[in-house]
Amino acid sequence: MMAGSPWGRLPQRRESVKGGYEMCLAVPGKIVSIDDSPDIMRTGKVNFGGILKEVSLAYVPEAKPGDYVVVHVGFALSIVDEAEANQVFEYLSQMDELAELEGSQDA
Repeated sequence: MMAGSPWGRLPQRRESVKGGYEMCLAVPGKIVSIDDSPDIMRTGKVNFGGILKEVSLAYVPEAKPGDYVVVHVGFALSIVDEAEANQVFEYLSQMDELAELEGSQDA
């Protein structure tokens, strides 16, 4: 590696309680309601398999209640169809990763 390269120092991976390594995921959820604030401040309640969270909808101004959105660190990034959202929930369930969402409920 070249000195001063941004790739010379990569962040350390954090070991999880389960013995593997943790990773941030974008998770799909269904928009239940929307706060009709201006676009940049627009938020909505999103249902993640029974867990409700307040999410920024600033990046998906066309989103409406009933739409499924992919959410990462509190921001909806894109709209997805219901079949894709359900498939991701099935994968997370198989990996036993839904428990992490349940532990951080705020709504």
